[in-house]
Amino acid sequence: MMTTSNSMSNEINKLANSDLITAKQTIDKEIEALRVMESELDYSLTKALDTMQSAKGRIILTGMGKSGHIAKKIAASLASTGTPSFFVHPAEASHGDLGMITEDDVIIAISNSGESKELIDILNYSKRFGIKLIAITKNPESSLGKAGDIVLKLPNNGEACPLGLAPTSSTTATLVLGDILTIAMINRNGFSKEQFNQRHPGGKLGSVLQKVSDLMHKGDEMPLLSSDSGMQETLLEMTSKRLGCVGFTDTNGNLIGMLTDGDLRRCLSNDILSKKACDVMTKNPKVISPEAMASEAVKLMHDKKITNIFAVENGKPVGVIHIHDCLNSGVV
Repeated sequence: MMTTSNSMSNEINKLANSDLITAKQTIDKEIEALRVMESELDYSLTKALDTMQSAKGRIILTGMGKSGHIAKKIAASLASTGTPSFFVHPAEASHGDLGMITEDDVIIAISNSGESKELIDILNYSKRFGIKLIAITKNPESSLGKAGDIVLKLPNNGEACPLGLAPTSSTTATLVLGDILTIAMINRNGFSKEQFNQRHPGGKLGSVLQKVSDLMHKGDEMPLLSSDSGMQETLLEMTSKRLGCVGFTDTNGNLIGMLTDGDLRRCLSNDILSKKACDVMTKNPKVISPEAMASEAVKLMHDKKITNIFAVENGKPVGVIHIHDCLNSGVV
């Protein structure tokens, strides 16, 4: 029985070792392809980027099969970072979707071999209407390479696939080349975090990039009183606004103090209602800019062990944000 168990264990270990060897060989082969592509980068990259940046229309990505999947990702990356782009399926293009492409656009066509017959109609269309064509292929002498106004060369050192057939190293290289184009366009266009946020209002990216102004309570929602207000008025304001705090302003409308429900509990006494807000408020409270990232507000509240913070501009309160506003929006 022990012998059988040891035999099974040895077989499992052999299989695991074989899998690790395959994994490392695949990684090495794909890294090798990227190194080859790196060594072959030339001025064509700059020409391609100049063409993309000067486009009056959109960047149209196209490709068939695995190249098409990569093209979709590149189009999505460009569009989300300030370069209007979308994917056109080459087969659908031949059945009417060519009408989606205008003379102001730039086409980026992807084919590792450069001989995908499904691309022929798009290539002819680009020539017929003088639409700039950037070709991404390993073979500049292919049909696609010859049709391209600019050729971005993929490495021609084989696939990681042991059969040498399944697109592996070539699709990795194409994906990285797409990232190169995307990052270069971000730098050229001066694309900002704020602009990125506008294109990612949902999901984790959107929550991470939200500003204080996106989440704060403003206008009549702000619990605000003058600093000479009485405690009864203060209690009513804190209760009615349901934010657990009240901010206090001077005669010029500048925020000069703040009182939280925690502060209130700590200063409770028999004569509390006879006092004025200025007698018990925290003077010169911590504040934040409405243009600050919501994550900065979370850090400040965490570090100072507070649950509310007022947003001010030129000393005047324009909003108040609660830690729950941040957490409910996914900002952590």
